[in-house]
Amino acid sequence: MNEWPGGWNDGSRDRYGSPRAHGGVPPQARGGHDAGYGRQPGYYEDGYSDYDSGYNTGQVYGGGGGDGYAPYDEPPRRRRVRFKTVVISLVVVLLVWSVGTYFWANSKLKREVDLSIVQDRPEAGDGTNYLIVGSDSREGLSAQEKKDLHTGSAAGKRTDSMMILHVGSGAPTLISLPRDSWVEIPPFKGSESGKQFNNTQQTKLNAAYSQDGAPLLVRTVEHNTGLKIDHYAEIGFGGFAKIVDSVGGVEMNIPQDIKDKNSGADFKKGKQTLDGKQALSFVRNRHAGTGDSDLGRTKNQQKFLAALASQTATPSTVLNPFKLYPTLGAGLDTLIVDEDMSLWNLGSMFFAMKDVSGGEGKRMNMPISGPAPAGSLQWDKAKVQKLMQQLKNDETVTVTSDR
Repeated sequence: MNEWPGGWNDGSRDRYGSPRAHGGVPPQARGGHDAGYGRQPGYYEDGYSDYDSGYNTGQVYGGGGGDGYAPYDEPPRRRRVRFKTVVISLVVVLLVWSVGTYFWANSKLKREVDLSIVQDRPEAGDGTNYLIVGSDSREGLSAQEKKDLHTGSAAGKRTDSMMILHVGSGAPTLISLPRDSWVEIPPFKGSESGKQFNNTQQTKLNAAYSQDGAPLLVRTVEHNTGLKIDHYAEIGFGGFAKIVDSVGGVEMNIPQDIKDKNSGADFKKGKQTLDGKQALSFVRNRHAGTGDSDLGRTKNQQKFLAALASQTATPSTVLNPFKLYPTLGAGLDTLIVDEDMSLWNLGSMFFAMKDVSGGEGKRMNMPISGPAPAGSLQWDKAKVQKLMQQLKNDETVTVTSDR
């Protein structure tokens, strides 16, 4: 049956769609019953089809552009090769930067303390124990800097703060040793003179450092605690202030107004950012707002050092060379450590202090039972013995300090 109007069929059209019958005249132009169908699609007013020429407009069928070519699409294999090249380049740059930073920092460490000369050392326990010391060394400070920092001009150096940091399988523990602790300084051999001192002294803890420096201080701490000290780290006044300034200050919440002419502390209660000078006066203050003198000061020192570690060990500092290098430089220039201290050990110590600040560890004073001669403080021997045993066995610390 013929399905085309007017008797058309497929054979009546050429391959370009033009009707061959009736001389190429469309049905509507011929009148009759075909005219009632209206104009068929593809025809203009003159009666000719827009396809009559038999040619296209130059566009390639199936193409995406008017120039006859499909849009360029980079082969997947080439994209993968380019991506791998970029990734490898970034890894190489990061590796070179990391290795360079390591050797630079490692060369700046002052490994000046020889713990191998310490006599009668206790057996090592589990975990790692650091003795962290803040000294009143004025080395490298100008007369104006000594005045600005309220350090005084005394010769030599003494311990201004002492802490034991235990790092093990669990949460770290930070214990302050009041410098006025009443302890026993055992017989020792002079680290420089080689002279043997056979007498035993009953005196304040900070006297050990003033007599023979770090080796005798380590020996005295080990003798009175039974805990082996694995590493030693010491920083002076100037280095402490420079570290604080290099990180742009440290934010602290001062619990009460403090004013002390001896340390230069002058603070109003509330949250504020301390620069190097202010920070030094805060941790040295022992006459105002510290409660029980030396014990109150050790608590302030712990709070500040933990806050400093927390605000320094952040991606914005570690991954930013413009902040990392000034901070490392300020600390490493004045930090004195033992000969076996590695950068890995130093980093472990620093991040453990950050954990303490974040509440993942424990901080406390050495347990005190009461006053002792010459205005000193007597340790609670039973609690100290239990505390040291827990640290030695790397156990969770359950001992508390009432002060």
